[in-house]
Amino acid sequence: MTSLICGSLAYDVIMQFPGRFSESLLADQLHKISVSFLVPTMRREFGGCAGNIAYNLKLLGGDPQIMATVGHDAGDYLERLDQQGISRRSVRTIESIYTAQCFITTDADNNQINAFHPGAMTYSHENKVADAGPVKLAIVAPDGRDGMLQHAEDCATQGIPLIFDPGQGMPMFNGDELKHFIELATYIAVNDYEAEMLASRTGLSLQQIAERVSALVVTRGELGAEIFTSNSKIDIPCVKAERVLDPTGCGDAFRAGILYGLTNGMDWATTGRLSSLLGSIKIAHLGPQNHAPSRAEIDDQFQREFGYRL
Repeated sequence: MTSLICGSLAYDVIMQFPGRFSESLLADQLHKISVSFLVPTMRREFGGCAGNIAYNLKLLGGDPQIMATVGHDAGDYLERLDQQGISRRSVRTIESIYTAQCFITTDADNNQINAFHPGAMTYSHENKVADAGPVKLAIVAPDGRDGMLQHAEDCATQGIPLIFDPGQGMPMFNGDELKHFIELATYIAVNDYEAEMLASRTGLSLQQIAERVSALVVTRGELGAEIFTSNSKIDIPCVKAERVLDPTGCGDAFRAGILYGLTNGMDWATTGRLSSLLGSIKIAHLGPQNHAPSRAEIDDQFQREFGYRL
């Protein structure tokens, strides 16, 4: 049941701006921005798409295996993965460089401005899927450009079903490259903004993209999610969060639910609802990996929300 998670391991420096970005940006002056946001709070968290997805999948009782590259400063992150029982046999350390780091500023409306230093992630293509051992399902999440291309090709060659999750990495690829990812993928997972960008860059409608894969999953924040298959569209409701504290990592939590549902034979409606629940649990906590419900608590919450057991 191993799920191979190809993506970044990174440190997230998370800052909170108590105002609204929109109040500090002048629409007619965007060509010469010089803006400073006062951020009274700052935290350094374990993050990166692969780390976040693996963390949430482990909470569900899944078997995640991370494929990523880190720098010489990643000792505490690697130790944490060991403590959580998350396999890092496919994590490579590049001693001459820093681990990827993301600097995230969130405003009062949960809008975010990010700056990302890729660091060791640039060398992710040095990892080969063939070296990972037996894998039931893989996801290619945001990572180094060459690594994303390489790992998608590797999965196709190895006959491993693939979820393509371009995320913030989408601007690195042109339309033809994105079409090739679609050809290689079994499933695609994007948020609503990424869905529009994917359609624009490829010249394909969402329906045309859905026809080329087994399922296209589009998350829509507080509006829930939509799952397009070749002959149907399933609407997934948003699970109301206990509180809304930090959206960082919510998409990764959702993708962990997809991985768990697919590797455990769940139908798409249940898979989507579980994914939505994980996102709501995550958003109620600061940081991408600080929520820690037990599996029993997740099961109970799912039953209360949807009226049946997982």
